[in-house]
Amino acid sequence: MGLELYLDLLSQPCRAVYIFAKKNRIPFELRTVDLLKGQNHSDDFVQVNPLRKVPALKDGDFTLAESVAILLYLARKYEAPDHWYPQDLQARARVDEYLSWQHTALRMSCTRAMWQKMMFPGFLGQRVPPETLANTLAELDRCLQLLEDKFLKDQDFLAGPRISVADLVAITELMHPVSAGCDIFKSRPKLAAWRQRVEAAVGEDLFREAHAVIMKAKDLPPADTAVKERLKPLAQLFL
Repeated sequence: MGLELYLDLLSQPCRAVYIFAKKNRIPFELRTVDLLKGQNHSDDFVQVNPLRKVPALKDGDFTLAESVAILLYLARKYEAPDHWYPQDLQARARVDEYLSWQHTALRMSCTRAMWQKMMFPGFLGQRVPPETLANTLAELDRCLQLLEDKFLKDQDFLAGPRISVADLVAITELMHPVSAGCDIFKSRPKLAAWRQRVEAAVGEDLFREAHAVIMKAKDLPPADTAVKERLKPLAQLFL
């Protein structure tokens, strides 16, 4: 059995892995894991990833969890062009710096914004207090400012003149609040120009393909009682 990627494109790190593999023509078998249906808790999937999270990778008898680890494994094994994860010590350190920061900063603020603005009221039928949403959007705005000032600066991409895995991880995060109707690029021309460069480097068709699921999430039918109960512990993290 060749390379298998277990993904749900509703998930932002899954989209980063998907785009990277497709862009670099890495042959893989897509194993879709529907998070909203709880398929990440199935016995079959737990054999692949006991953490019960996507993305996950299976390469023969070797399994791997965590999106950053998967991206770097693919970059090394398939010898992706150097700009994705540079050999230069300091250039690579810049990519690593962003990947280390985003887990507890941009990831959570983007996820909370999407759930509070779209998934709670539309999918779960749950009211979000206006002050809670306002605080979340303020935190998102703070993270976006840090993204511009600390990482992007006056460069074309987050870690230098060419696209890297840092840009993939960042743009897939930002599309979460965009899918919920947050126009986060409107008042940020520098960030908007960066988004256009990332889309062009990836390819617009691939970018749209990877984000088709999340951009249609607003049209999901309301969750039934069983789904609401299953998602309750996760949902509490996003309030």
